[in-house]
Amino acid sequence: MKSEVALTALVVIILGVVTGGCQCKIVQFIFGDSLSDVGNNMYLTRSLAQASLPWYGIDYGSGLPNGRFTNGRTVADIIGDSAGLPRPPAFMDPSLTEDVILQSGVNFASGGGGILNESGGYFIQRFSLYKQIDLFMGVQQLIQNQIGQQKAQQFFQQAKYVVALGSNDFINNYLMPVYSDSWKFTDESFVSYLMETMRDQLKLLHKLGARQLMVFGLGPMGCIPLQRVLSTSGACQERTNQLAQSFNKAAGNLLDNLSGQLPNATFRFGDAYDVVNDVITNPGKYGFNNSDSPCCSFGRIRPALTCVPASTLCKDRSKYVFWDEYHPSDKANELVANELVKKFGFLTSNQTDAPSPAPAVAPSPQG
Repeated sequence: MKSEVALTALVVIILGVVTGGCQCKIVQFIFGDSLSDVGNNMYLTRSLAQASLPWYGIDYGSGLPNGRFTNGRTVADIIGDSAGLPRPPAFMDPSLTEDVILQSGVNFASGGGGILNESGGYFIQRFSLYKQIDLFMGVQQLIQNQIGQQKAQQFFQQAKYVVALGSNDFINNYLMPVYSDSWKFTDESFVSYLMETMRDQLKLLHKLGARQLMVFGLGPMGCIPLQRVLSTSGACQERTNQLAQSFNKAAGNLLDNLSGQLPNATFRFGDAYDVVNDVITNPGKYGFNNSDSPCCSFGRIRPALTCVPASTLCKDRSKYVFWDEYHPSDKANELVANELVKKFGFLTSNQTDAPSPAPAVAPSPQG
């Protein structure tokens, strides 16, 4: 009997060595801009792109600002919940440790960040995608030191990856004359430049272990409130929308090509442009009654770039597509996330608690 027990133990040890012995949790690593930021910019003290004041976060948890550029959840929050994945904390969160990373992953998203290093420069401090990947490499070293190279490799290869940037490369770079990219490129050549850069970035992520990766597409950027105020009629900026569609088409092709070229890669493109455009065009169909102005604003003073304590809130936040001049509301994010979940049929990755419910929308403060 003792010899059988010893043999069984030996087999377990051998198999553990062969497979790496990693019983690691499946987590997410998120790379993005303000649409996915969960607090990184709150710790960038010189950044002009922050969601650190009320009324940001009013419908999330305690109702205090948490770094999300909306009143509630991000699209990545909701998709991760539906897949049974833990919500990864911000890289800059002081409580981040190796154990937290192994249990929850990391969110590197930074408001104002772009695919290009130069995008969003006037925000002073922000993490571009290359910088976020550099931070990810540092995280990998920490985990290798904690659990060993073989287990770390398995941990990173079984993780889920989200890349959600691009809007700042247009709105806070190419479409602004103060940036040299606005006169160095044509619309077509600028999209090509973005694709060449993103191809290198995604190949680098694959080299670092990313096997299951989704890139979020751009919505109709020309219809965000900040773009509408550029028109005397308040109409959407059609050129901006066409750039978003060109980006989505090119990015979809890029992801298809990379999935076919890179070993064991499942790279997917999440395009929700059409449904968001329909929400903006036909808000009543989806339960909204406003799709052209922000819920949090200074009233007639436009544009008020961020939501601040002196801002006035709309009466019912669930009826507004946009939370501020740039960013969708929790309710709109939920609709976009559900559309992507429906398209791709995400499967539950971990046996976890039930996903967090949508926040209960509290009455807007008076005054």
